[in-house]
Amino acid sequence: MKRKLLGKTPEELKAMALEAGLPAFAGKQLAQWMYVKKVRSIDEMTNISKAGREKLSELFDLGYTSASTCQISKDGTKKYLFPVKCALGHGLNACETTPDDKMEEASIEAVMIPDDDRKTLCVSSQSGCKMGCHFCMTGRQGFHGNLSVADILSQFIAVDEAQELTNCVFMGMGEPLDNYENVKRAIEVLTADWGFGWSPKRITLSTIGVLPNLRKFLDETKCHLAVSLHNPLPEERGSMMPVQNAYPIKDVLSLLRQYDFSGQRRVSFEYTMFSGFNDDKVHADALFRLLKGIECRVNLIRFHQIPDFPYGTSPSGVMDMFRDRLNRLGITTTIRASRGEDIFAACGMLAGKHKEKLQ
Repeated sequence: MKRKLLGKTPEELKAMALEAGLPAFAGKQLAQWMYVKKVRSIDEMTNISKAGREKLSELFDLGYTSASTCQISKDGTKKYLFPVKCALGHGLNACETTPDDKMEEASIEAVMIPDDDRKTLCVSSQSGCKMGCHFCMTGRQGFHGNLSVADILSQFIAVDEAQELTNCVFMGMGEPLDNYENVKRAIEVLTADWGFGWSPKRITLSTIGVLPNLRKFLDETKCHLAVSLHNPLPEERGSMMPVQNAYPIKDVLSLLRQYDFSGQRRVSFEYTMFSGFNDDKVHADALFRLLKGIECRVNLIRFHQIPDFPYGTSPSGVMDMFRDRLNRLGITTTIRASRGEDIFAACGMLAGKHKEKLQ
């Protein structure tokens, strides 16, 4: 399998350029073409000689994958489907060092969400997911493999809005902290001066609370954090989210209390509302007690119905009362607008080509 250029640092690209018989400064040229101009083929790198481009193509793969389909919601949200080959190993280079016959063909989805002058890309970090949350279509399809750094960054280049993106959220398929090394490298490229040049404030990572990689993320990046909480009562949370048994939410919050979220970095908590399960006064008050003392925001999310799941979404009036009670108690709470539900692009609905397994 050819090594991929996408995701490499200028120093790594310099070494690869030299390997192809190019001058050392070609490493910076490669970075400029990929991360600033966002080219989709080595052939587009026109300030590199034709012979040089041919040698690069012989030795390396750019790492770009085009979308196989794109669906557009009535609200303007766009969902892109990508074919990928995944390695089951966790390491940074697992996707490059695994033989082709050990790679699994799979698919992932990325969602572009327009909102006034913002265009946010919801990116995937894995195909499928190990976490097994009962209310999530991605989790219910099982785990197919980690994405490489190139697979993650390719999503930013392949969408029609590549040059217009303002923000990104690692909230697509997979648990980002379960593929932390590759996600961290992707964030490095996104935020580096030699890379995309984004501020860390434009990036939010969503997790259900995988320790100790959560500590690494907080120590090694300055990006925003969103924690999928969904129920403040341990037994009830555990009945829907198996991760509660391995990493209890109280331990996650104990870690978060060691960090300052009163300045540039923010932490929010995602709370999907299930009618008759987690949407009453008891749960609102328990959520307040759980989060008391943490500078944060709670985002209430409408549940999007999936097959063979016993609960529906809470009525709008119930969600309003839940929001208002938390706000009165001093926890800033909003109801997140649902986007792309008609094309299965909303929270918890991404499943790639594996939807048929869930019917």
